[in-house]
Amino acid sequence: MLIGAHVSPAGGLVKALERGIERDCASIQIFNQSPRAWRTTRYSDQDFADFREVLEGGPVKAVAIHAVYLINAANKDPEIRRKSLESMTHALRIGDGIGAAGVVLHPGSAVGEPKDEAMARIVEVIDEALAETESCPLLLEDTAGAGQTIGRTFEELAELIEGVEEEHRDRLGVCLDCCHLLASGYDVSDAARVSAVVDDFESVVGLGRLRCLHVNDSQTALGSNRDRHANLGDGELGREGIAAFLSEPRFEGLPALLETPGREGKGPDAAEIAWARALREEGITARG
Repeated sequence: MLIGAHVSPAGGLVKALERGIERDCASIQIFNQSPRAWRTTRYSDQDFADFREVLEGGPVKAVAIHAVYLINAANKDPEIRRKSLESMTHALRIGDGIGAAGVVLHPGSAVGEPKDEAMARIVEVIDEALAETESCPLLLEDTAGAGQTIGRTFEELAELIEGVEEEHRDRLGVCLDCCHLLASGYDVSDAARVSAVVDDFESVVGLGRLRCLHVNDSQTALGSNRDRHANLGDGELGREGIAAFLSEPRFEGLPALLETPGREGKGPDAAEIAWARALREEGITARG
């Protein structure tokens, strides 16, 4: 398992890698631009070349990009969909440039519209974004299920994937967040329950689609539909749940990215990465 963290790209792409290395990360995740603004960050071919040079042969083995939170391809407003398409396409092009393992995307929200129509709009935008880019995967993240968000169940994720044109489908994957799983009603609080949830995912979506993990404890309880991250072991999943999630055998080799608040409110640091590794070992030992 490639345990790592979301880090800031402030100062340039190479700076993000350096921050990951400082934290002893085996994987990192970055925003390709400000997560709460449409304004894009422009990178040059030299920026990409410099990033790849530092990445090659270094301790960071996988890089994910998190798309901006404003994207909502499900929205009926054509202007929001246009901006969502442009932002999604931009993130995928940066992913192509740096050789990212994927762009993680929150699928969107129906915003008061019929869900089937909203999902069809998401599929249309995804198809267009993939057609305009080269090879970087797009990874749909499961959601905590607040409001009319789409992607709260494995069935919804599978429906989105199957709706995309077959020629683009091989670039689609999934990112599972253990905090979101718990909030949306999937009990991952111990090893047996994690295994059962993964069995369900395998049956509905397919393990071949699972490309990365987000590792966060949850401030809110099972089925709360509230996305509130907590530091590992400090929330409703607790030490046992996080250890079980990190030690699930079918997650071996995947980037496992921490998005926790951090002990000082500045995001995960080296101590939190070390704690995640220790919890993984606990889980492995408990499984026998």
